[in-house]
Formats: sequence, structure tokens, C-alpha cells
Amino acid sequence: MEPFTDLRPGICRLVAPNPSMMTGPGTNTYLLGENEVAVLDPGPLIDSHIERIIALADAPIRWILVTHTHPDHSPAASVLAQITGAQVYGRPAPEGPHQDDTLVLDWFCNDGEALEDIDEFDMEVFHTPGHASNHVCYLHTESNWLFTGDHVIDGSTVVIDPPDGNMKQYLDSLRRVRKLNCDAIAPGHGELIRNPEQVIDWIVDHRLEREAKVVAALIANPNLTTRELVPHVYRDVHEKLYGWAERSLLAHLEKLQEEELARLIESRWEWAGERS
Repeated sequence: MEPFTDLRPGICRLVAPNPSMMTGPGTNTYLLGENEVAVLDPGPLIDSHIERIIALADAPIRWILVTHTHPDHSPAASVLAQITGAQVYGRPAPEGPHQDDTLVLDWFCNDGEALEDIDEFDMEVFHTPGHASNHVCYLHTESNWLFTGDHVIDGSTVVIDPPDGNMKQYLDSLRRVRKLNCDAIAPGHGELIRNPEQVIDWIVDHRLEREAKVVAALIANPNLTTRELVPHVYRDVHEKLYGWAERSLLAHLEKLQEEELARLIESRWEWAGERS
């Protein structure tokens, strides 16, 4: 049986049965509301999970909120909408692999808007690109909880996978979310985060520490490919994870390139900033 938790009146969490190295214990699906229900991130297309969502909702499901269109978060949305007649909110899938192109939206979520069509509770949208270009977080104003999908997760960092993933946008979005002064973060994976500012600071510091290792590796080992740079930057990572590490490394390199601190010449990287 999928884990189900009452977090506070009107907010429940159901964990999808898709545990893995990338999803941790599984994708968190949230049920919001008491008289009418919104389902936030209905998760992967698993029939038993969709059935559990419907069974556990104590009231009609009227809205479906999607943080982004990665395959562990949104594919169940279209099926659940067909069954319940609920309206789907989010942003369309960008082009590229690892995207849910089955999602059909009824409402495009604009940055900073309040979802006025949802009358069960107040919800505000924040566009938070970085992990995904179409990623949004939802602020439940009564609780002052921020539902962050994969923007902030519990106990780990997320992969930033170019070209849709963007490290500079990710860090900028984290700093913006920190200023919201939320009471808690309800992440897409893991437990409720009661110390949002501390966790966000840790994530930003971790990314910047990794960036410093990228800079040091570029200076000490010029003219290497991204793959050749991985062992120099990710000495603390097992070789079996080098494939994912290379994606995050590329995101760091592209950020430095955007800041005119790194150059890519014929598939090889070199430092372009000042040398101390």
C-alpha cells in the first residue's frame, strides 16, 4: 500500500510507487482541500496510483496542478482529468527527451499570479526554471507552505540537465524562493522541510562549492572535453554515476560560459577568466 500522510487539515501526501535512485522513496502527490480537491503532481502513469488518488480524495477532484512535465510528475494528469473532469494547471512540456508530451492544459500558469479559479484555497504561482524550463512552484497561502516539485527536494540535490536544465536560472530561482519566507517546503520527493532557508542555503553553497571545483579543474587541466573533466571535478562521486555527473558538470560549464568565464573550442573547455 502506498504511504499516505495527513500533513495538516486540508493537505495530504500520497507517495507514488516509483522508488529509484532518482526519485528516492517515490514521487509525492499532494491532495489539497476539503470540500473540493486539487491534486498536485499526480505522478507517473501507474493505474494503482491513480486509483488511490481517487479513492483517498474525500471530495470531488476539481483541479490538477503540475509543477513540471518530467515523467515521474505529470503523466497521470491527463488520465486523471479524463476520469474526473478536473481542470489542469501548469506549463506545457518543452521539446526534448524526458518530457511528458501527453499533458493537455486548461490553464497556463503565469509567474506571480494567484489562481483565482480555485475557490477552495488561495494558491500563488512562481515560475522557477532551472531543473526544468517550465518548472513552477505553488504557494499555499493559508499554510505558507511552498510546493516545490523538483526545485527543492528533501535530503539531496537534483540533476540539472542541459539544454532544458540551466544552472544559472536554477540558482537565481533558489534565491528568489528563499525570499518568500515560507514556513515549510512540501517537496516532490521526501519529507516536509521545516527549515526552508537553511536547506536552500545549503543547496546554493553546495552548487557554488562544486562550481569552484570546476573552475580549479579548468585552470589546472585546460583543453579537456566535458567527459574528461568529470573525474577532476567529481572525485567524491562513484564512477557509476559519472553519466549524471557529466550532465551537471555541463550545466556548470554553460553557466561559466554565459558569464564569459569559460570557453568551448572544438568540444574542449578552457578557463577564460582572470587567474589569481
